[in-house]
Amino acid sequence: MDTIASLFSFITTPVSWVIVQFHKVYGAVFGPDTGWAWGLSIVSLVILIRICLIPLFVKQIKATRAMQTLQPEMKKIQERYKNDKQRQSEEMMKLYKETGTNPLSSCLPILAQSPFFFALYHVLNSIANNDTIGSINQSLLDSAQKAHIFGAPLAAKFTDSSADVTALDANLTSVRIVTAVMIVLMSASQFYTQRQLMTKNVDTTVKTPFMQQQKMLMYVFPVMFAVFGINFPVGVLVYWLTTNVWTMGQQMYVIHNNPTPGSKAQAAYLERLTKHVTHHGKTRSRGEKAIVKAIVAKGRDRNEFERKFINALSKTGLVAQADGTVVKGEAQAVAQNEDGTPTATGGTPKRQQPKRQSKSQRQSGAAAPGAPKAAGEPTSLEKADEPEDAKPAATPAKKQSGGGTRSKAQSGQRKGPQRPKSPSKK
Repeated sequence: MDTIASLFSFITTPVSWVIVQFHKVYGAVFGPDTGWAWGLSIVSLVILIRICLIPLFVKQIKATRAMQTLQPEMKKIQERYKNDKQRQSEEMMKLYKETGTNPLSSCLPILAQSPFFFALYHVLNSIANNDTIGSINQSLLDSAQKAHIFGAPLAAKFTDSSADVTALDANLTSVRIVTAVMIVLMSASQFYTQRQLMTKNVDTTVKTPFMQQQKMLMYVFPVMFAVFGINFPVGVLVYWLTTNVWTMGQQMYVIHNNPTPGSKAQAAYLERLTKHVTHHGKTRSRGEKAIVKAIVAKGRDRNEFERKFINALSKTGLVAQADGTVVKGEAQAVAQNEDGTPTATGGTPKRQQPKRQSKSQRQSGAAAPGAPKAAGEPTSLEKADEPEDAKPAATPAKKQSGGGTRSKAQSGQRKGPQRPKSPSKK
């Protein structure tokens, strides 16, 4: 480990200088020899480094999204050229070049952070060995060795012997309790970060080997932190615990405000966005406009959650535009022009059902319901009371469209010869 750390010795001087500057600020408040002054100096160093790495983190998110999008195409290439590894690699590189995707971009924050980690480890290891390094002179070295965090010196390790801990003016039990708690918190924060990434921010519509790799890393990384953590000084544990907590909070923010398309986090986000847009009638922030713009640009390629979002806007009379804004639909605009008052909901007007005609109107062939009857026209009751002789004669049989002539019997009479009616018996 010392050999690897020595390779990054060129950055130990800047790291030690930043720690000394923060120590001057916190030492004036808590005292120069306290664990709070040195511990907060390390925490502030982590925050400063992570703020500088935010642009790389944004690139990491974009690269991860691009890799998730390419997973179906990559799987097709692997199946097509499964017997030709060289052709498979060539097609993969061609796919990366066409889409402008770099698989190593997702590792940029970790690669950029590693020199600072090894430099800090080298600085704290030198403090434990009573060696001056970088901007830390002998007086600062003596102050750092006196600093304790909850009874554990900054340079103490979980694997240190009782004699090593006693030389740092500490108790072995206190050192192991503090380091064990910090290792557990460090591993738990790493596991939770990976778990929320897998359960909330992964496209559930695509099953790829990438998901299996992420699931494996979710369990491997915490174990690695626990194994290597017992050999880290307390100061390095403070560094890694702080950076893991920062990563967890940063990941939660991204999942809440910019989730992966097709994930459960996107479903929850679009549900919140629907309520917000329908309440205010517009998209307010730049992030909301970017999300709506991306959804509109997909067209027919929208996933289930995005289609629900567009349909929910349509039901309330709103239409998403290509620039990410939301405007009122035509039906709602017409309602406002006619009435002069805003309407709560829009949509197409309901189709009016025609009035149902009465039986007498259907039999008499009335043209329009409610029209006045002609003078002298008998009612349905009068027609029923008319004598049989007064009824009009049956019209001649008509030809039907199916072909052939088929005669119809007169109304109220049977076909064929008629039998004479027998006189009614009183």
